[in-house]
Amino acid sequence: MFKKLVKRIFTMLLKLLIILVALAVLVVLAARLTTGLYARPKTYGSAEVPARRVAIVFGAGLWRDGTATPVLYDRVKTAAELYQAGKVEVLLMSGDNRFVDYNEPAVMREVALSLGVPEEAIVLDYAGRSTYDTCYRARDIFQVNEVILVTQAFHLPRALYLCNQLGVDAVGVEADQRTYRKSAMLYWDLRELLATVNALWEVHISHPVPVLGDPEPIFP
Repeated sequence: MFKKLVKRIFTMLLKLLIILVALAVLVVLAARLTTGLYARPKTYGSAEVPARRVAIVFGAGLWRDGTATPVLYDRVKTAAELYQAGKVEVLLMSGDNRFVDYNEPAVMREVALSLGVPEEAIVLDYAGRSTYDTCYRARDIFQVNEVILVTQAFHLPRALYLCNQLGVDAVGVEADQRTYRKSAMLYWDLRELLATVNALWEVHISHPVPVLGDPEPIFP
C-alpha cells in the first residue's frame, strides 16, 4: 500500500514537472515570437534604412586583452558605414564600464576612429549595462527620440521592441558582417531566449530605473 502511494505521488510530481517545463518553454518561445514579429517591419538593410540623426551601437563584450569581439567590431563597422553613407550624423556607443579594466564604449570609439568616423560624430554612454538601460538612457540622458539601432539579427528584435516601448522611435539594421563561430552563435541564441523574457518583464511589469544623471542632450 505504501509503495503504491509513493509511486502515485511520484507520478503526480513528474506530471507537474512536465507541465511546468512545457509552460516555461511556451513562455520563452512566445516572447521570442512576439519581439520577432514586432521587429520585422522595422528592420532594414543598410541601403534602405530611413535616415535618422542618431544610430545606437550596443556593446557586445571584449576579449581578455581588451579588444573588441567580432560581434562588437561588426556593430561598430556597420554603424560607421551608415555614417559614411549619410544615413546618420552621430553614433551613440553604449556599453558597460562598471570596472576600471573593462570599458566597452572606449574600445568602440577606437574602432570607429580607425574606420574613419570623426571624433565629433561619436558620443559615448558608459552606463549601457543592458539593452533596456541603453534605450532608457538614450531617451532620458541623451534626449533622442528617433534612432537607428545597430546590432546582430539575434539581438535586434529585443532591442527594437525595448526602445520603441520606452518611447524611442527606432528602426534597425542588422550588423551580421561575417559568419560567426557556431558555438558563439549557440550561446548568443540561448542567452537571447531568456533575455527576451526578461525584457518583456522589465518593460511591462517591473520598470527598473537604470543609472541616470544629468541630461546630456546630443543635440542641445
